[in-house]
Amino acid sequence: NERRSRGSGTQSVLRRGLPLPVWRYRTPSSRTAKASIWFHLFLTVLQVIKVYSEDNTSRAVEVPSDITARDICQLFILKNHCIDDHSWTLFEQMPHLSIERTIEDHESVMEVQSGWGMDSHCCLYFRKNYAKYEFFKKPLDFFPEHMVSVSSESNGIMNHSQLIQTFLSSSACPEIHGFLHAKEHSRKSWKKFYFVLRRSGLYFSNKGTSKEPRHLQFIAEFGDSDIYTLLSAKKVYGAPTDYGFCVKASKSNSARDLKLLCADDEQTRTCWVTAMRLFKYGMQLYQNFIQPYQKQKSSPMRSISENSLVAMDFSGHKSRVIENPSEALSVAVEEGLSWRVTSPHTESIHVAQPWFHSKLSRDEAQKLITQQGLIDGVFLVRDSQSNPRTFVLSLCHTQKIKHFQIVPVEENGELFYSLDDGHTRFTDLLQLVEFYQLNRGILPCKLKHHCARITL
Repeated sequence: NERRSRGSGTQSVLRRGLPLPVWRYRTPSSRTAKASIWFHLFLTVLQVIKVYSEDNTSRAVEVPSDITARDICQLFILKNHCIDDHSWTLFEQMPHLSIERTIEDHESVMEVQSGWGMDSHCCLYFRKNYAKYEFFKKPLDFFPEHMVSVSSESNGIMNHSQLIQTFLSSSACPEIHGFLHAKEHSRKSWKKFYFVLRRSGLYFSNKGTSKEPRHLQFIAEFGDSDIYTLLSAKKVYGAPTDYGFCVKASKSNSARDLKLLCADDEQTRTCWVTAMRLFKYGMQLYQNFIQPYQKQKSSPMRSISENSLVAMDFSGHKSRVIENPSEALSVAVEEGLSWRVTSPHTESIHVAQPWFHSKLSRDEAQKLITQQGLIDGVFLVRDSQSNPRTFVLSLCHTQKIKHFQIVPVEENGELFYSLDDGHTRFTDLLQLVEFYQLNRGILPCKLKHHCARITL
């Protein structure tokens, strides 16, 4: 009765029941906490946002006006029963400019949308981005030595942690430098300049590689600007390569206001874009990176990780933990083989796996892996376009995508799959992927992160 008397606004919210309860993913442990969350929900103005997945399906949800990008990701992770490996990301895409960027986890989604024009057709995408915080784990892979200068007593020789500290510390003065192509204003041509990125902003030299103040011309600073990648640098902007990016003022949606830049390769572009993100957000990015791990430590729920999984034997009257690693391995192999022998659908078991993408072309596979992060071990398996009987493993290593043909091998009427001309054979693709997740074999690196596509 009390709820009915509060007015039509509250009543309509209660009647609809919020098809995607925005705050449910916080899983409060007490009735008081639940009550406070729902009370906050009723006091907060709800707005509708629309989010797309990589297969272009979309879902409209009602959310509070102060919701962040991480909150949105958590919402869809729970709703779609995804594994939360901290790689799910919200992207802002502007089709009319052919650009997109990662929305940082702490950013307000409503503030991002408020900067869109009425007829811009901008949209939000929910997908994986394994490279989002990878530079905190392997910074030397993201910042090549020849592109970074640091004023330190170590004569420029730094380890992983020291390099990251220079970006996070306001007192340190890291500098990124190198050649980039830039599109000149009111012209279709691109010209190569020597650029310097400092905490104060981005500059280019009008005299070769000189860094003297009188030769450096200011281009942009990042307080009121965001860094985007170009989706079709060659096609849309006539860039010399496809490794384009730009600096866009937050309050501008005009193509003529973009500071268009282009690198010669993916590693160079990644270095510039990552450094710009660090200069713009600094310590906030590091807090975003460590926050999920801090929650795992404080959560009463047991996290599923390699350290929390143990081998168990259920063959007897009572279950027991297998302490001997050799015994655990032999039991796992025996169970796997017996299961595959008894299963009538062994040959097609890969179809249900999240890493299998069926009829995906080579170009589409490269685009998908690029979107989900060019770091070592990102992979997918697909049908071969040239040979209908074979499959292809597409794998990223050193920011390059390589394709390996999985060839079927017949012996004594049995069908096997192999990556090395039959030297190492597997009864199905699932067994093959599981093996190369643990062993590098002939591959340049182990299979670590599978490309996943979900339907919202």
